[in-house]
Amino acid sequence: MPEYAYKARNAQGGLVEGVLNCADRAVAIRQIEQQNCIPIRIEPIAARPKANGTSAAPGSARTFVPKIFSRPAETAAEAPARTLKIPYSQLLVFTEQLAHLIQAGMTLDEALGVLQKRLKHERVQELTRSLHRSLVDGRSFSQALREFPRIFSPLYVNLVAAGEASGALAEILMRLVKHLMQAKSLRDRVQQALIYPAFLAFAGAVLITVFITFMVPQLTQFMSQNGGSMPLPTRILMSVHHLITTWWWLGILLALGALAGWRAYVRSDEGRTTWDRIRLKIPGYGRVIRHRYYAQFSRTLGTLTENGIPLLRSLDLVSEIADNRFIEKKLAEVRRAVVDGAHLSAALAAEKMFPDLLTDMMAVGEQTGHFAQTMMTIADVYERELDRTVTITSSLIAPAIIVVIAVVVGFVVYSILSAVFEMTHSLQFRAR
Repeated sequence: MPEYAYKARNAQGGLVEGVLNCADRAVAIRQIEQQNCIPIRIEPIAARPKANGTSAAPGSARTFVPKIFSRPAETAAEAPARTLKIPYSQLLVFTEQLAHLIQAGMTLDEALGVLQKRLKHERVQELTRSLHRSLVDGRSFSQALREFPRIFSPLYVNLVAAGEASGALAEILMRLVKHLMQAKSLRDRVQQALIYPAFLAFAGAVLITVFITFMVPQLTQFMSQNGGSMPLPTRILMSVHHLITTWWWLGILLALGALAGWRAYVRSDEGRTTWDRIRLKIPGYGRVIRHRYYAQFSRTLGTLTENGIPLLRSLDLVSEIADNRFIEKKLAEVRRAVVDGAHLSAALAAEKMFPDLLTDMMAVGEQTGHFAQTMMTIADVYERELDRTVTITSSLIAPAIIVVIAVVVGFVVYSILSAVFEMTHSLQFRAR
């Protein structure tokens, strides 16, 4: 029976080497996976003669004790900070194709080699080369991913580590693909809903600038040639024009100074926490942020717990993806309460940072033992609510911008017409 030498990674992260007697390579992969190991490399061994010159009898088994290697120590020189970045769409393609190749029976070593040839994106090829090199050097796949923090989030790396420990890496990768696609769809829906209001705001700003910059000078020149007093709206408009054309540099300096001061304030812990708390309360915008995080929190927590990540570690990860210092501090309080023995739903309800519907549904999931499935259901609920909120908010933004533009343009037109009427009245008076 053929012999296959293999390298694999066990649940503790150690490197295992051994030899298997089996019918073919696919059987060897299944035997390795049954031992909760992730195969890295499997190579056939050519039949070797015995000492007396005869070959080993077919079907004879060899007793082999696997060798366990500790993880190599990483020094600062061996693990430099990586700044490589790839598009989100390429990350999706990489993860999905890697999962398919492993499901088809390839080892990690072979799958990465295939992806290096198949994926034509230059930075993705560089990524696959580096990951392949790390596997050959003895690192686990999750360790190799940690060297690219700008590509693989802590959530991604921890799920891969859970897949390595459970021997279900392909399944974990497919779940990651689903999670990444849902997160991308959520972000795209929010961005697309805001494109039209942003275009309206830009067009309105350009229109108002053209009125004040080109129409007002002509009006001023015409009035100075014909004399006469100007009404108050016209004088206000001409003062605005004078301020913009004469002191524009001061306005730029003030804007830059205000921006620098604002950035310095939000970089401080207290300033960032205050601003993040205010953002959550802004009408319309704050509701979108809150519902987006409710959906993101629920789906991520459900995905993590479904794949065997401990609850406390899962809370750390959902705190990292919050991108909101106020929420992070609240979740730190929640984590301390969970450590002290409180249920997660009760700890969240005590902080009053999540709606009652979410915490009540979570409590039901905790009591029934279907926590992960319940969190996925909660995520579906708040994604639908987010869609509705984004639709309503974006539909209100456009009319509000149109009203503001109409008021400003109407004031400019009224200022011009009132000046014309005043001048006409003055000319008629002089003619008499």
